[in-house]
Amino acid sequence: MNFQTPTGMNRRHFMKHLAGATALTGSAIAMGQTLHANAATLKKNHKAAILLWMGGGPSTMDIWDLKPGASTGGPFRPISTNGDMQICEHMPLMAKNMDKMSIVRNMSTREADHTRGRYYMHTGYVPNPNIVHPGYGSVIAHELADTRPDLEIPPFVTVGGGSQGPGFLGMAWSPFAVNPNGQVANLDMGIEPDRLTQRMQALRMMETGFINDERGLAASEHAKVLGKTLDLMTSKQMESFKVNKEPETVQERYGKNNFGRGCLMARRLVETGVPFVEVNYGGWDNHQNIFPTLQDNRLPTLDQGMSALMEDLAQREMLDDVAVIWMGEFSRTPRINGNAGRDHWARSWSAVVGGAGMNSGIAVGKTNEDGTRVEGNSYTSEDLMATVCSSLGISLETTFTSLNGRPMKIANSGKLIKELV
Repeated sequence: MNFQTPTGMNRRHFMKHLAGATALTGSAIAMGQTLHANAATLKKNHKAAILLWMGGGPSTMDIWDLKPGASTGGPFRPISTNGDMQICEHMPLMAKNMDKMSIVRNMSTREADHTRGRYYMHTGYVPNPNIVHPGYGSVIAHELADTRPDLEIPPFVTVGGGSQGPGFLGMAWSPFAVNPNGQVANLDMGIEPDRLTQRMQALRMMETGFINDERGLAASEHAKVLGKTLDLMTSKQMESFKVNKEPETVQERYGKNNFGRGCLMARRLVETGVPFVEVNYGGWDNHQNIFPTLQDNRLPTLDQGMSALMEDLAQREMLDDVAVIWMGEFSRTPRINGNAGRDHWARSWSAVVGGAGMNSGIAVGKTNEDGTRVEGNSYTSEDLMATVCSSLGISLETTFTSLNGRPMKIANSGKLIKELV
């Protein structure tokens, strides 16, 4: 069996069945009244995580761990922040919010290939042809979904791109993909309720027949998706995806671009009770002309959307419950290449985390004067996600059993980042 690509066979599988259900049902019923502005706030102990995924491998030494004066340093200057660290001058809004986040500057990981690195940073495991590991979105959704029985929309949502799938956890824990405007492929709104009910009953009878005939795990998994599809198409919680319902000033503060809308949607979804949301922001594979690309495009968009998200989570008193993780599959080389870019680098780089009770406003670990190596202790994907899972109240003793019967420890037995707990 081959491991899944970033867009994921599981995601496409889920969308295929969702599309199949809607083909039988026509289109979904009209949405009801809008959620009350403050009615969707998190209930006590309703933990959640938001992953800001920077596809392509962002140059963290140009964002979070600058090296002014070094031959590898580049033209950007560091500025002071509200936390105990400095960051890039082109991130002034986040500089005001670094008291809410911490930078793990001593990440040292093993995969500098895009596909393998994405898989490893999403699962804590290197790709294995004999097993497909679940992504952290599926794992966290699986572990936290029971704490919110009133949730009718999927517990794992990915915005603006795919994610790692559920692996051996089963397709019921697949990521539910929407675009930054909240649109779902093949899902339309408008069929009459009675007609919808009749068609869904007919489809449910077919699924029940397959299950009674004991045709394997797939039939029962399909039935779960069918139930979730009906909940999805009839739920008022679908309003959470409609970022255009927010006041114009709020939309402008996040940024009227895909990443800004994704961050705003993430906030709305965790308010509704979704345990895991991934917001995709690609375009970081900067092998050439890296500095104008970062200064003119990537960093202003990142700065605006991420800072607005952190400010809103803090203002709404959600930060104690919601973990925010910023990372890509790796970073970029300290050496600047002949095309004025940086290449792939996994040996020494930074990830950024905050919320959910983790210590904030600090820089964990350090790299040497030119960024080519970690000095002292280093941390891995497993350690980062073990720390996040622990902050969400998920036991690190949790063990899954893969389809081939192997026990699999959550976060691949990663250790806690002690400075954050």
